Amino acid sequence: MNKEIFVSETASERRIAILEDKVLVELYVEKPHDQGIVGNIYKGKVENVLPGMQAAFVDIGLDINAFLPFSEISDPEYLKNTSNSEEEDDNNNHKRQTRSQKEIQVDLITGQDILVQVIKEPFSGKGPRVTTNLTLPGHLIVLIPNSHFIGISKKIWDKYEKRRLRKIVKRLVSNNIGLVVRTEAEGKSEKILKKDFEILMKYWKTISKKAKSVDSPTLIYEDLEALPTIFRDLLTSEVVKVVFDSKKLYRRIQNYIQNVSPELASRVTYNGSRQPLFESLGIEKEIEKSIRRRVWLKSGAYLVIEHTEAMVVVDVNSGRFIGKSGHEENSLKINLESAKEIARQLRIRDIGGLIIIDFIDMQVEKNKQKVYYELRKELRKDRAKVAVSPITEFGLLEMTRQRIRISLRDSLSDECPVCAGSGRIRSKDAIISKIDTWLKKFRQKSRELRLKIAVHPSLGEYLRNTKKDAIRKFMWSNFIHIEVIDDELLHPDEFQVFSKKRKIEITDEV
Repeated sequence: MNKEIFVSETASERRIAILEDKVLVELYVEKPHDQGIVGNIYKGKVENVLPGMQAAFVDIGLDINAFLPFSEISDPEYLKNTSNSEEEDDNNNHKRQTRSQKEIQVDLITGQDILVQVIKEPFSGKGPRVTTNLTLPGHLIVLIPNSHFIGISKKIWDKYEKRRLRKIVKRLVSNNIGLVVRTEAEGKSEKILKKDFEILMKYWKTISKKAKSVDSPTLIYEDLEALPTIFRDLLTSEVVKVVFDSKKLYRRIQNYIQNVSPELASRVTYNGSRQPLFESLGIEKEIEKSIRRRVWLKSGAYLVIEHTEAMVVVDVNSGRFIGKSGHEENSLKINLESAKEIARQLRIRDIGGLIIIDFIDMQVEKNKQKVYYELRKELRKDRAKVAVSPITEFGLLEMTRQRIRISLRDSLSDECPVCAGSGRIRSKDAIISKIDTWLKKFRQKSRELRLKIAVHPSLGEYLRNTKKDAIRKFMWSNFIHIEVIDDELLHPDEFQVFSKKRKIEITDEV
């Protein structure tokens, strides 16, 4: 599989597109004023400890406190030693014993200082998720302070290479430091691995020193911005081409790659063409599609992707598909095609959390299994962690996908000020009823007889042509003269009322 990375810089943002075999699979949007905080390390202050929630809230200096689940605490400094606690009598309640075994007992108090790292961005009014299990990722290895763990990437298959790498890193690590060897370390010499390790150790010593000398809450370590992070994590031998349309960025990343993977430096190029990079490659069209709720497939079928507060729902529809086989075979064909596209859309849109997929109904269990395994196969290409359940008897598949950063939908679009994200606004008749109610309330408290009502032109035309009787009814039932005027600046479901006598807007008086 050949990977290509294209980086385009505009006046307001930086966009990074990753293609696999010429197909867009991932897209990152980086805004200068909206720098992500995943990977940052803070010296925080414990605000609340809630054993019932098995979590604590930590002030790290942001507008909203960070969420620290007890499951993200492994440092003995913050855990109670329950191994030597007094033994329970055999007659004690077994349920209570089982519950105490499941619950994590922590040694945290309000006001206590604690070192945490952000693992999930704040989202939808929720604070960032943090952990005490700190990690410092490099290009070849990941440093794990306060640990004795040594791990080798599962993607390195050669057992002799694994043995060689393990011997090297054992010689590098000292007490209370763990390491994970990344896939890109395969075949690298001890000298190169040592250089990566020394850089990370330098970072860790700086972090440790700063953490002891500053007051909480304070940012101790800021991770790389999106662009270097992507190259740190994705720059492998599979990447055949990296193209920039910004000379400044090109030089910066070229220097970075020369240091970490000099053998890949020749694959980094600068595109000096005046034609927009993403436009010439068709990526711009894919970006436009990525924020639409409807995604068309080659067969004529389509997906509908809906976001709710708790989950994302994907509906598979046959659309314009005309099959030559029976219903079961047609359904299987559409579902298999959909499984591939769903996996791709989840990556492009960076959708996380709970996801429900409503496939077209199939009766044969073997066919359901085919669709399930096809989706799992495609999801193996995804760097985010996923968990997938088999298709139920109702044709639904439940899955979760790791949410780290804000989804592409939230990066590229804002909530509609008219519909507030629902995708729908009040009907014209509903607005007319609202105006009627307003007028009745107004007449109860005022004796004014002449009003002007401003509405959107579409509603004004509807009132003058289709609902001419409604205006007369307003006037006769309320014994008031009304003039309807058009205002293009109003939303389709808005109206404003003006007093002709006082020459002011009086909408909010009722």
